[in-house]
Amino acid sequence: MTSAKQIGNRQTTRSIMSEYGIHAKKGFGQNFLTDPAILGRIVSAAEVSRDDNVIEIGPGIGALTERLAQAAGQVLAVEIDQDLIPVLAKTLAAYDNVKVINQDILKVNLPQLIEQQFSDPTRPLKVVANLPYYITSPILMNLLATKVQWASITVMMQKEVAQRLTAHPGTKQYGALTLAIEYQMEANIAFNVSRHAFVPSPNVDSAIVVLKQRAEQLPEQPFNKGKLFGLIRGCFAHRRKSLWNNLQSTVGKDAATKEQMKEVLEQVDIDPQIRPEKLTLNQFIRLANVLHDSNLI
Repeated sequence: MTSAKQIGNRQTTRSIMSEYGIHAKKGFGQNFLTDPAILGRIVSAAEVSRDDNVIEIGPGIGALTERLAQAAGQVLAVEIDQDLIPVLAKTLAAYDNVKVINQDILKVNLPQLIEQQFSDPTRPLKVVANLPYYITSPILMNLLATKVQWASITVMMQKEVAQRLTAHPGTKQYGALTLAIEYQMEANIAFNVSRHAFVPSPNVDSAIVVLKQRAEQLPEQPFNKGKLFGLIRGCFAHRRKSLWNNLQSTVGKDAATKEQMKEVLEQVDIDPQIRPEKLTLNQFIRLANVLHDSNLI
């Protein structure tokens, strides 16, 4: 592996964009990060080492990819924009531990991809990426829905979404997305990133979020994960309404069902008039389990 010219600065980024006639595509949510210090902090936050395999989603022109190649054992960059593939072939030519593939991360078979593309698939596997804002949640949910055991997922996203991922019960940011992440991972904001660090500048500031596997198993386990999150989404459908009103829309409004729901809420010791955002994940799991035992879901 030989040293390469640093890609991730504003002058080099503009030069590459000019040479290849690149214009950031809104349809792919493209904004190119041009702050070398932030690139370094992302790799540090992800704790990337030579023992790691890394998947990068949306490498762009290769600014973060370059830093990952310098730190990781092997890097697989998944880029949906075919126009950027020849650009990446040139900007990353100095690195023999990088593979770039032209794929949609939401459509690939991740376990199969990992087995095929990494020389040693048994190494710790990390995701490090600057995610397109418009599909941040679908990408995260897709990553967590696979059977892949991620060592960590370190991603840049819209600051507002980062706050939702790391929110606590009782706050306005707390919701179904928070709980979906908490179910599997521990999420922390590593640092914030100004919109001015990008070309072109997005309309919002960003944040780097680090997700790691839960250190401890949840005390309560759901009878069915899919039905649990169906219930949670239903309970957050109308945030200003009480849990009771949302449950009626989700479970049923007939007299017999309402009477059963009252009994369930008494059993799990939850006030029917509480707002859903005040319930913890374990309370939702307990509620779902008892609703299931009562044949309500």
